[in-house]
Amino acid sequence: MNYYSTNDKAPIATLEKAVIKGLAEDKGLYMPERIKPLPKEFFEHIEKMSFQEIAYKVAECFFGEDVDCESLKNIVYDTLKFDCPVEKVAENIYTLELFHGPTLAFKDVGARFMARLLQYFLKKGGEYIRSNGAERKNNEVNVLVATSGDTGSAVANGFLGVEGIHVYVLYPKGKVSPIQECQFTTLGKNITAIEIDGVFDDCQALVKSAFMDEELNKNMMLTSANSINVARFLPQAFYYFNAYARMKERGLAEKLVMCVPSGNFGNICSALFGKRMGLPVKRFIAANNANDIFFNYLQTGEYHPKASVQTIANAMDVGDPSNFARIYNLYKGNHKAICNDISGATYKDQEIRNIMQECYSNTGYVLDPHGACGYQALKDGLKEGEMGVFCETAHPAKFKSTVDEILSSDIEIPARLQEFMKGEKKSVEMGKDFESFKAFLLSE
Repeated sequence: MNYYSTNDKAPIATLEKAVIKGLAEDKGLYMPERIKPLPKEFFEHIEKMSFQEIAYKVAECFFGEDVDCESLKNIVYDTLKFDCPVEKVAENIYTLELFHGPTLAFKDVGARFMARLLQYFLKKGGEYIRSNGAERKNNEVNVLVATSGDTGSAVANGFLGVEGIHVYVLYPKGKVSPIQECQFTTLGKNITAIEIDGVFDDCQALVKSAFMDEELNKNMMLTSANSINVARFLPQAFYYFNAYARMKERGLAEKLVMCVPSGNFGNICSALFGKRMGLPVKRFIAANNANDIFFNYLQTGEYHPKASVQTIANAMDVGDPSNFARIYNLYKGNHKAICNDISGATYKDQEIRNIMQECYSNTGYVLDPHGACGYQALKDGLKEGEMGVFCETAHPAKFKSTVDEILSSDIEIPARLQEFMKGEKKSVEMGKDFESFKAFLLSE
């Protein structure tokens, strides 16, 4: 399947090129030329299928024309060595727990899938790699990833030790949780952490500028593992098909509403692709923290990015969400059509604190600050007869100091997180100017 740019000024790309290049030449995001619908029979029997079986069928629609069946199945099954259960939290409200992967965050699936798919293309030595590696120092692929929290840890751990790939994680100094920081600054090997004196949007701008720099691209094969990469965001659609299956098992799949805490909008974008494939979800809610750019777009039809605001739901601190371009393109810019499928909600820090306290007091369920936005958006937005599922995107222990302070608790840190905390922090401190970043990359 071929891929086009959301800016419509770049050459059509193969999947291999879209995955390795990450961003199109015209700075647009790659989109598949078509979205294949799944057959009716798939949804009739989906509740009898495992997460892995469901994911493989979905993956075939996106990647089956470019990756042989056996390899694709191995990639999917190797990626999904864990489950994502649905748990009841309150009346008519369930949560899809997306934090059972290696770093206890929803981004584990996309990161690990992309690592395996990239490795597949490197071993295969396809046309794009052969034609674009000749002038470079070596054929190593350099992955640039900006993170406001969980992306960095998921990508770093997904790519750790993968031969032929080096990962550079850019993160805003002092604006990720200590545990999140440990998950990508203590690994070493082929992972380099770069601590930027700025905010997430500065990190993301550096990554995008690197892709557009002629000298860098002549000397290094660059790609991104942010959700701007099709191999990162598309596999997240697996979650929503699995959620539907698990709710159908309970006989609760009619009038299903799904709520997604949203920052860079890759996760909910993949859900919307799922809806185009036939996923019987009635509608979606995008839950924001105080960074309410998309919420305001839904209200006004006008999109005005702005500097991000730091909040206790830090992984959603994004002032110019990249994947808005994909959503806008998917709906051909039709504001009314977007609003028919997605509504919005936004919560400031004190509201998030109150939500976490109320939920814990009334249900005993411990929300992290991001999941709290999703939970409340369902409480505020569900209509009569509707059933809601919100994404709990990361384990609350990743935000232990915040959660403990709000709930007057001492939540247990899972063993996997404790292991990260034993390592020694190694990071490169840097300003937010592009020339310093470029010089560093060229010196590597």
